[in-house]
Amino acid sequence: MKPIELELWKPKQADPRYMERAGRRSAEEVFKELEQRLDSMGMLPDEYLLLDRDWQDGRLIPEGADIFVTTDYGGSEGVYLDAYLKWYEDGRSVTKSYFTGKTLGETSADLDRMFLIASAITKAFHGYGRQPESGMVLCLNTEEKQELIEALVEKRERTLAQTDRVEKLLRRAAGSITAYMDTVGERPLRISDFDKAVLAVRDGELEAFKDMLPRVSERADELLIEAAGRAGAVGTKMAVCLLAEAEKITDEAYLAASKRAVDIGDVERVRFLMEQYQAYVAEPRPEYYGEVIDYACGENKAMGHQLIAIAPKEWIAAAPTGLHVRMSCGGELIMSQMLLSKGLQPGADTPTVLQNYTCSTDRLWMAEQLLKRGWKVRPDDYLSMDICMRNGAAGAAKHLLDQGMDYDQYRAWAEKHSRFEIDEQTANEVQQYWNDLHPQEQSEGAEQETPQLEGMTL
Repeated sequence: MKPIELELWKPKQADPRYMERAGRRSAEEVFKELEQRLDSMGMLPDEYLLLDRDWQDGRLIPEGADIFVTTDYGGSEGVYLDAYLKWYEDGRSVTKSYFTGKTLGETSADLDRMFLIASAITKAFHGYGRQPESGMVLCLNTEEKQELIEALVEKRERTLAQTDRVEKLLRRAAGSITAYMDTVGERPLRISDFDKAVLAVRDGELEAFKDMLPRVSERADELLIEAAGRAGAVGTKMAVCLLAEAEKITDEAYLAASKRAVDIGDVERVRFLMEQYQAYVAEPRPEYYGEVIDYACGENKAMGHQLIAIAPKEWIAAAPTGLHVRMSCGGELIMSQMLLSKGLQPGADTPTVLQNYTCSTDRLWMAEQLLKRGWKVRPDDYLSMDICMRNGAAGAAKHLLDQGMDYDQYRAWAEKHSRFEIDEQTANEVQQYWNDLHPQEQSEGAEQETPQLEGMTL
């Protein structure tokens, strides 16, 4: 297997035979690829394998970073595996925890297994050595290894209800998905072509996957979801191959595949799927783009922000208005402005968004900025005006008046519907602004209230 890369590479434009750096990968994307590789090998720690919180939300692997792994008994129960990233900043070495694995067992065998997992992680990033593999760390010779495989195949056929654990061990013993399928294929087949294709995806065996594609065309929808969720460059190649072979994919499956790509933190794959949506889906929906972006904002904020930045206006215009609510909750002014500039208005969520942007004094300017930059509020949305008044957002309230809201009608509405006390200073400031906007109406009102006596005006 090829080592997992910490950097992105592309063919040189001048000479495609050579590769050049094209940037850094996100720490989460690299972790997901490693997790999938360990799972396919049956080498995941029994309890958990967790990415440190500091490396989430799209944080990139530092330039020139390398990875190393330690294994030891922990302070509490179990054996722990800790992976670290090491790089240099300003000539000084920096080491930071990357992810942690744990098994609850505390026997010497548990410790040995965690060291094997640490070895698998090291190989995944640094390669599998220059000499071809001649055996496995099972303390078995070649004949014993074959006997173990034969025994596992027979057990698999006898205990179909408990095949999962047996198959994982069989795949580890066989050494690769190809060898596994060859071994199983010598017996009466109990594994379908589709299952073989799924196993090829999970083990990253591109050629085996390509061989299976013509036989599983009727289940292309399900296979796309599997391929889209397979971390690493091989997963992208599998998704491309499948789309090239498939006639049409259902919208439901394509959306699920896009979400799987979000889950593994691969923004380029998500972008590719979004760009190809119209070409490969039988009945495309404009809302698809917004649903993917909304999901990304919820699961991977940094990726969501990237997608919003690169999305054309037609993608954003059909997005759910809840995107504005997400951004306002976190005070993401730039993202809110970008959504507005690309045609997405808060709509029915306007009161909620206004509440989020006026709930504290340090955010009031954000509400005013958005109202200046194209946020449109309906003239009869008196609830939004009420939120501005009770939160002391006089500036935002003035913008609502500038957009055509009638302050007198709002006050009549507030007498019947508002249950909150309005800040007196805000009320006076907004009332004065309203009077300044309509000086003639105020003058006419004063004349009508002036008392008359015998035809003379007092």
